[in-house]
Amino acid sequence: MSTDVITVFINEMKTNVNGFIAVAVAEIETGLCFGSYSTKSDFDVELAAAYNIEVVKAKLAAVQNLGLVGNEIEDILITLTTQIHILDVSPNKKYMIYLSVDKSKANLGMTRGVLKKYKFELEEGLKE
Repeated sequence: MSTDVITVFINEMKTNVNGFIAVAVAEIETGLCFGSYSTKSDFDVELAAAYNIEVVKAKLAAVQNLGLVGNEIEDILITLTTQIHILDVSPNKKYMIYLSVDKSKANLGMTRGVLKKYKFELEEGLKE
């Protein structure tokens, strides 16, 4: 796996997402974080990603157990008082992107659009 593709992805998120706070790329099965960055020194983004992987696992199990055939998780939005957290699941369900933004500065539609644009390059790089 190329760490270059992860570094490029993280830099694109930092540069192009208004209200950017933090991002992490992690493997869902193991919880292993391949790369992360936070603008806040007191925010452990890798720990946040690990907790949110459990949310993703629960939702993946719910979709399967409810028999929602043909429905795949694209992302999960968690809206806090001052932040929005986006948990983006790769189509192969192997990886999760955790993205945190400042709710007062971010435009949710634009944030999701930027994430979608750059995640495809990331996913291609992770296949290698």
